[in-house]
Amino acid sequence: MLASSRPCLRGPSRRAAGCRPQRALVPPVRAFWKQLLPKRGPPPATEKAVYKPSELVTLGDFEISPMGLGTWAWGNQFLWNYDERMDPDLQQVYNWVVSKGINFFDTADSYGTGKLNGKSELLLGRFSMEYPGSPAFRDNVHIATKFAAYPWRVLPGNVVAACKGSLQRLGASQISLGQLHWSAANYAPLQELALQAGLADCYDMGLVRAVGVSNYGPKQMKKIHATLGKRGVPLASAQIQFSLLSWGTPQQDLKALCDDLGITVIAYSPLALGLLSGKYSLGPGGQLPEGPRGTLFKQLLPEVEPLLATLEVVAEERKKEMSQVAINWCICKGTVPIPGAKDLNQAQENLGALGWRLSEAEVAELDAAASRCKKGMVQNIFQTS
Repeated sequence: MLASSRPCLRGPSRRAAGCRPQRALVPPVRAFWKQLLPKRGPPPATEKAVYKPSELVTLGDFEISPMGLGTWAWGNQFLWNYDERMDPDLQQVYNWVVSKGINFFDTADSYGTGKLNGKSELLLGRFSMEYPGSPAFRDNVHIATKFAAYPWRVLPGNVVAACKGSLQRLGASQISLGQLHWSAANYAPLQELALQAGLADCYDMGLVRAVGVSNYGPKQMKKIHATLGKRGVPLASAQIQFSLLSWGTPQQDLKALCDDLGITVIAYSPLALGLLSGKYSLGPGGQLPEGPRGTLFKQLLPEVEPLLATLEVVAEERKKEMSQVAINWCICKGTVPIPGAKDLNQAQENLGALGWRLSEAEVAELDAAASRCKKGMVQNIFQTS
């Protein structure tokens, strides 16, 4: 959530300092941005959640919207062609989705290429401070960030320092959800232990309200869940690549494990980098995105055409867009999808996935079509078993 005053410790040190429990935090005060930013613009025309209160999802000790917004593209020039002239459009996206009840935003300290490293966090910090709407919506925003397992982060204190850096960029004194971006267990097991200890330290120091992981498979998930449990730190979430094109045995096994352990699953890339949006094709008059995505789509489109055809049929029957059906499928699978958006049209289209549910028959039809795909989406190289 947006930060309160100075964070209070958890654990023995916290009790010795006479700190009060932080399970019901007041909204963060963004002193850093408050001094630098101009007056807020006009308030949104209407503020109303596009989903029912019963659809809120519990994550740790707070509740989030059934869909969030991922900000990987905010600052990424290589894959998403980010340009700083896009910032006003991104702020419009933020203001609009918050006014519609979206209160969960995912970022990372590594989001932003080259000199723009950390740009995504900076933009979120600025936008959250400048949101022109009511305090009820503005102060209910939860930001999740991820700490990269850079090779120089070999001590628990390095993770704490990374967290403090994120706090500064976000203009906050506490982050709702702090996550390890990927596991180093496969190539640097001692570093992985330090990363886990550092994440627990962030929780004990009150720098993060809840902790989670990203790109962890079932094996490593069990290990970190047990390790954190010994320190009294609950593992609140697991973020994985999850979509109709990333729904194999690894995803299904991890989802089952998370259900058993009471861990919320966050689905990143629910549209498979946009491949499931229905906007791209190889035929006459078809188009492909620029850069690496275009190269990848050229290889995948012939293999996934039957799935896209099924997705299109369901969308037409529902009078929805293909992207909305694909996102809704993720929700029906019990995950919190976090599609990205670079402009208002994308954001509005994504939010059309909320307020309704696919039937069991429709989900089964899409499941069957997905299982017949000979190729799926390329998996993250940092994903562990």
